[in-house]
Amino acid sequence: MSGAAAGSGTAVKRPPTPMRPWTRARITGHLLTVFWILVGVGFVAYLAAGWDSELVTKYGPRYWTGLKTTVVLVLSSIIAGSLLSLPVAMGRLSSNRFFGSLAYAYVYFFRGTPLLAQVFLIYYGLGQFHGVLKSVGLWWFFRDAWYCGFFAFTLNTAAYQAEILQGAIRSVPKGQWEAAAALGIGKIYTVRRIILPQALIVALRPYGNEIILMIKGSAIVAIITVYDLMGQARWVFSKTFDFQAYLWAAVIYLIIVETLRISWDRLEARLTRHLKR
Repeated sequence: MSGAAAGSGTAVKRPPTPMRPWTRARITGHLLTVFWILVGVGFVAYLAAGWDSELVTKYGPRYWTGLKTTVVLVLSSIIAGSLLSLPVAMGRLSSNRFFGSLAYAYVYFFRGTPLLAQVFLIYYGLGQFHGVLKSVGLWWFFRDAWYCGFFAFTLNTAAYQAEILQGAIRSVPKGQWEAAAALGIGKIYTVRRIILPQALIVALRPYGNEIILMIKGSAIVAIITVYDLMGQARWVFSKTFDFQAYLWAAVIYLIIVETLRISWDRLEARLTRHLKR
């Protein structure tokens, strides 16, 4: 039968795809999609209707200055936090009870308390010890709100990055360690050239999420008088009493996060292209 059908040259047609029923969940999903589309269109229309070129010309440079402050603050904190997270992650992985407990306490505190509280503790709390800080030559650092925000962000993100890194290292099969040991490769070289490259691929997505969270969380430094993007938006609102000052700040944050998300997805796809089948 199959040979006859092939010889006749007649094409075999697929059966028609059955229509999906309009269930309650599907109807709700479509309605919510339409609702959010209308919200987005209304938001854009509201911003377009309230566009004032004179205000943009007058206050636009302040937003640009605030944006640069936000980017520098977040990037410097992420880089410094990544350096600090390495010994903390090694402590979390250590079999030594003292170093393991110390690393656990550090991570537990900075992951278990709000970032805002940490910024206040450093900016206002350490200010109570300005005499001691002056005597050791550190008051120049802790009297500046930007440095205090940078210090708090670094300590906070280091705790999260340490957990990401130690979790990624634990995901590497033990056979990698055993094979390196069987070949006589030292532990430091094994970690640096064998374990970490594999672990960082696993940690790519969590690292991207951490950077996005830091960008959004950086807005709290406006409370301690750092004129980042949100700080400049507060200043513009105090002068104009126009609520769009905050809306434009939200739009800029959204653009930053979406740009970072797309770039990170492409980076992850490129670095893991050999893992795809």
